[in-house]
Amino acid sequence: MLDIPSLLRVDVVAVTAAQIDMGVCDAIQRNAPVEEPAAMSAPHLPKVAGIDPTVPVPAHTAEPLPGLPTPPVAPGAMIQDRLAGWVSDLTTLHELTERLVRTGTLDEALQELLRAGAALVGARRGMAVLEPADGLGPTTTIGLGLAHADLGTIETVPRGATSYGRILDGLPGEPLSGAPSARRPPAPVAVPDLFADEGLDPRHREVAARLGYAASYAVPLATDASGRLGAAVWLYDEPAEPGEGRRHLVGLYGRYASEHLARLLELERGRARMATITEELLPSRLPRVPGVRLAARHRTGARGGGDWYDALPLPEGALGLAVGSVSGTGPSALAAMGRLRASLRAYAVMEGEDPVAVLSDLELLLRLTEPARSATALFAYAEPAHRRIVLAGAGHTPPLIVGERRTEFVETSLSAPLGMLACWEAPSVEITPEPGETVLLHTDGLLRRTGESMDRAFARLHAAAVTVPGADRKDPGAIADHVLRTLLPDGGTGDEDVVILAARFD
Repeated sequence: MLDIPSLLRVDVVAVTAAQIDMGVCDAIQRNAPVEEPAAMSAPHLPKVAGIDPTVPVPAHTAEPLPGLPTPPVAPGAMIQDRLAGWVSDLTTLHELTERLVRTGTLDEALQELLRAGAALVGARRGMAVLEPADGLGPTTTIGLGLAHADLGTIETVPRGATSYGRILDGLPGEPLSGAPSARRPPAPVAVPDLFADEGLDPRHREVAARLGYAASYAVPLATDASGRLGAAVWLYDEPAEPGEGRRHLVGLYGRYASEHLARLLELERGRARMATITEELLPSRLPRVPGVRLAARHRTGARGGGDWYDALPLPEGALGLAVGSVSGTGPSALAAMGRLRASLRAYAVMEGEDPVAVLSDLELLLRLTEPARSATALFAYAEPAHRRIVLAGAGHTPPLIVGERRTEFVETSLSAPLGMLACWEAPSVEITPEPGETVLLHTDGLLRRTGESMDRAFARLHAAAVTVPGADRKDPGAIADHVLRTLLPDGGTGDEDVVILAARFD
């Protein structure tokens, strides 16, 4: 039993909670506190755990006078220093992982990984390469303190000659106990002095001299379930390498970051698959009908919604325009959207001159085949030669007319969505666009992504349409793009799909 002085107070609860939160209990099992890196090359080190490292550490003791004995160190002070070091390391990891978990995309996570790793190993620049071992992508390269041209210059070095390239190319790790054929992920690769290495690749030497780095430290990004995801490397301006304690910290952080990257990778792949399926279900091209020009814009939500659009030529030079939204998200909503769109095309060919009849048939089909699902839809029967449009909507947002003399919403009758009433029916509306005017059909995802109330979102949509430049009013695609840029400059918030179908009448 250690005799610890009463002046030494240790908050064991705080330390234990930090261990549980961070999953780094092995840090406590180490016999020495984390030391500083052997040599730090960065002139301005990044901040760690809210501490500005550019401020010099004050000297707590002066140099002893020659000949005088050094006073003994109390055992309690030694234990207190160790515990303070452990708590500081845990606090640092906790803060860094909290910032990491708030990232929602792969690029954001890789940028945060580079910033945190630079703070831990004491470097100023770095590069992260995402290259999943399964070859399914996506692949990307992100730099910290390196311009795009610098990244391209580094990539001209033969990959096997770089520290991160050795990891990506399958540098073998240690075999797992009990499974000789299975191996651990590659170990970190430290190159403390590039120019002292006589076997350094000449191209690598040239690039390092041009960009001004003299050492590197690379770590693998891998998980047990997903395998290799990529690698991260930090570059030192002068010969240096992180100490053992710093390597341990960045290793713990790297394992946590790899798990987070694996989750984001699965989400990104899921979104890509949903977007591909959605694009396959939507029209591959818009028809060409005399007297009208068409343009469509579609943005898939993060979870894959059921918004859709359609434009099909009808007999006697007529044109059918439709937009709609199916409730729900995911594959089931996409399948329902595909069935609903195909059915509407059939009804439009048979009785397109009466939009109310088309939506009534669609409502009956929805109640019989999808009793637990609802949908909104708007169908317009257009005669471009006469600039005449007859439309009907079922719980859908009204279209917008954009012209030189007016920008206004079409007044449609209020109606419930399809599948919510035993028998749906609502009166149709007839409009006559002027020459050069554009009719914008859209889904409510365009409004919901603004993150504001519907009244406010409608007002912003109207304002965006009013500010369309005169040169863009002749192109329906340019009008749709302007509305999207103005209303959703950063993509907006939420997971809803966005659909715009623009028809400009000559």
